[in-house]
Amino acid sequence: MDAREMKIKAAAVALAHVEDGMRLGIGTGSTAEEFVRLLAEKVAGGLKVEGVPTSERTARLCVELGVPLKSLDELPELDLTIDGADEVDGRLRLIKGGGGALLREKIVASASTRMIVIADESKVVETLGAFKLPIEVNPFGLVSTRIAIEKTAARLGLSGGIALRTSGDGTFMTDGGHYILDASFGRIPDADALASNLNDIPGVVEHGLFINMASLAIIAGPAGARTLTAKE
Repeated sequence: MDAREMKIKAAAVALAHVEDGMRLGIGTGSTAEEFVRLLAEKVAGGLKVEGVPTSERTARLCVELGVPLKSLDELPELDLTIDGADEVDGRLRLIKGGGGALLREKIVASASTRMIVIADESKVVETLGAFKLPIEVNPFGLVSTRIAIEKTAARLGLSGGIALRTSGDGTFMTDGGHYILDASFGRIPDADALASNLNDIPGVVEHGLFINMASLAIIAGPAGARTLTAKE
């Protein structure tokens, strides 16, 4: 299987967890989009669901394909969120936000009873950090916030460049009107400590470490899909 076929396989296995009448959080990214396409086929066949999208991009695809949507204010409690990940470790801790939707993704996942991650096997790692960690920040006080992040990282023994994400000729802006700093730590031995410390920085709106949120990960590889549960 090529990369897209693996994403479709993971999405198909995740779709089996969707039941009639569910309130769904619908993720962002290339793997989540394959899930939306498969979900739309089921909806066309009579499956009744209501979805809350985690980004404007996902919302547009759902509307285009006929997946019924509500806002999170209309559906503040969800049964299940299905989303991709940029990295996943053996404890189902994640790095997310490569597509820039991490704040909405985390809000939606937190509002859900369960979160299932769908990914191809290239996203499975022993230690998080090879993928640049997205940190969503308020544009006000950007330099001060970056310095605070650098000092926090140094206290935890982390190093590496922290770059402002750009798009085209300008600064990338999230759906919520924030900037993203991408931190190239390379390896994050204590993701829990980093997550906690980043939460204490006032200019940090949210970060891409998703800790104790996923209950299941469906990982697709050339031989098919396997299911991961969190190791203690």
